[in-house]
Amino acid sequence: MAFAHGPDDTITVEDALDPDLVICDPHHHLWTTPSNPYMLEHLEADIHGGHRVEHTVYVECLSGYRDDGLEALRPVGETEFVVAADPGGLIAGIVGYADLRADAVEDVLDAHREAGLGRFRGIRHASAWDPSPQVRNGHMNPPPGLLSQPAFRSGLAALGRTGLSFDAWLYHPQIPELTDLARAHPEVVIVLDHLGAPLAIGPYQGHRAEVLRAWRHTLRELATCPNVAVKLGGIGMPLMNDERYDGGVGSEQLAVAWGEEIRWCIEQFGVDRCMFESNFPVDKVSCTYTVLWNTFKRVTEDASSSEKAALFHDTAVRVYRL
Repeated sequence: MAFAHGPDDTITVEDALDPDLVICDPHHHLWTTPSNPYMLEHLEADIHGGHRVEHTVYVECLSGYRDDGLEALRPVGETEFVVAADPGGLIAGIVGYADLRADAVEDVLDAHREAGLGRFRGIRHASAWDPSPQVRNGHMNPPPGLLSQPAFRSGLAALGRTGLSFDAWLYHPQIPELTDLARAHPEVVIVLDHLGAPLAIGPYQGHRAEVLRAWRHTLRELATCPNVAVKLGGIGMPLMNDERYDGGVGSEQLAVAWGEEIRWCIEQFGVDRCMFESNFPVDKVSCTYTVLWNTFKRVTEDASSSEKAALFHDTAVRVYRL
């Protein structure tokens, strides 16, 4: 799907729609990259654009790792980093990283919980992988078939024993692997990130109808797993769109472009297993925070007040136990 650019690729600015609707943003990042920092002050500037965002959930992105000590425990530094960056508690939940294949994974989970001071909620061990060299694999450089590895599943079972959730970041051809995992571990709450990432790059570019047919078929099966919830977002990532639109697109266009797929997901999973997400600052390359949430509000303009409450706040709060 293509998007029209704004004049001279300028950023589209909008007022917040339905500004009293309470929001929990269950997916964003922080990082200290010198050329493009995104810390608490940047997040606060975005969320103060008119929408009523009361809580957020931070999701791992390799920030703040410890520089020394046991290798398996170095990701605990990310949880420490988030707590230090946000002493006020806007970030109510933290999803960190632990190598679920490690023998001592439960020790790592315990360390995360201790470092999180009551905010640590789960693990994301990204499995995004594709055989095409034109598709960049996930930031943890996962091998193919990660979710099927016995060591990985042993670590996932540890999450279930400790009451922690699992965030799944993968590409749409891998959804059947997640369905198999979810059926094998019904005791683990699993959250599928970014709509299951229907790809629009590399060999998938120009084949949108075919991609969406396959995506729908596999998501329909995944939706039969009651322990799986889905995050509705990632719209702004170039890998999911035929064209980058660099902030020049408004919420009306975005709602038309992705509304049908989002509403279809809600029909499959139900509002009690769906939650809107910002995926900021990653999606910031495409639109502002205010435009993004306006998009979601336009997509669900016909929903009831209780359905909107679930999609924008209640499901995220319940799933992440905030």
